[in-house]
Amino acid sequence: MSALRRYFRPEQVRELVLVFLIIVLALFFGTQIRDYYTGRTFIRISTSVAIIVVVAMGETLVVLTRNIDISVGSIVGFTAYFVGTQLARHNDIAPLVAVLMAIGIGAAMGLLNGILVAYGKVPSILVTLGTLAIYRGILVNYSGAKTVVANSLPQWVINLSSMNIFSIGELDFRLLVGLALAVVVFFQLMLTYLPYGRRLYAIGCNPDAARVAGFPSQRIVLVAFVLCGALCGLAGFMYLARFSNITVVAAQGMEMSVLAAVVVGGVSIFGGSGTVIGALLGATMIGLLEQSLIRWLVISEFWRRALLGLLILLAVEGDAAIMNRLRKLWARSELQMAPKQENQ
Repeated sequence: MSALRRYFRPEQVRELVLVFLIIVLALFFGTQIRDYYTGRTFIRISTSVAIIVVVAMGETLVVLTRNIDISVGSIVGFTAYFVGTQLARHNDIAPLVAVLMAIGIGAAMGLLNGILVAYGKVPSILVTLGTLAIYRGILVNYSGAKTVVANSLPQWVINLSSMNIFSIGELDFRLLVGLALAVVVFFQLMLTYLPYGRRLYAIGCNPDAARVAGFPSQRIVLVAFVLCGALCGLAGFMYLARFSNITVVAAQGMEMSVLAAVVVGGVSIFGGSGTVIGALLGATMIGLLEQSLIRWLVISEFWRRALLGLLILLAVEGDAAIMNRLRKLWARSELQMAPKQENQ
């Protein structure tokens, strides 16, 4: 146990288990689906996962503070449609301006959520349940039942989803995948080394102690929601680049995939525990399941959501039972090792 404790934390054990499950799922679907191990399958799964990963990073920040944001799908859908409409009307908009526009709109929507939760003292699930419907309603009203079509968009938007960073054999690593990985690296470093990241964990672990310690809890929670909204805006731009044809139902139901990715990835809904690497692995597993089940069983939207709900329940129960016991064993081992280290 001491040797295991020396090299692995409970969260890392959870991540290793996820890696194992992803490999097992890939091997299983490879035996069930014809021509599964192809570059086309890899591109379809990786680009789908990339969008979920970006949103999951923002959701992770919020969940670490003992809150939740279920409006993420509506924010992604609105930003994708709004930016797509602007690009269709003004083809000369620069790519960087379009990206910043999407991020800014998402951040503004996240700001509203954050103000109501952090300063209005309204439970986050009620706030974001309301804004989920409000943002989608605004999108329906703004769209006028029209669709953003690929033919109206600048060519660079259409080409963006097929741009490669590099290739290994038949495996092409798309630019969107590279962007998602860059987001993961940035937020992993932020949570590990920056004071803000450590304060997120402190607030989630013990809000009262964090308040006594002088942490500006309200501002920290507000920033978490703003960052979540900004990442949803970035994901909205990625969604536009991937699909090009955007309707009022864009990204509808994405919040289920994102929450499943975060919770399955080991980010505790009780706050203060989890990593962005775990969320990345959770998103990979969810994306692999969704895309593979569609080809294998031609699964309907109803059963897909039912499966995601089941995974969330299993992950929450597993975290409450197995991971809590594992953390207690680690803590007990730490206490046993402390006297030995002092004697040395």
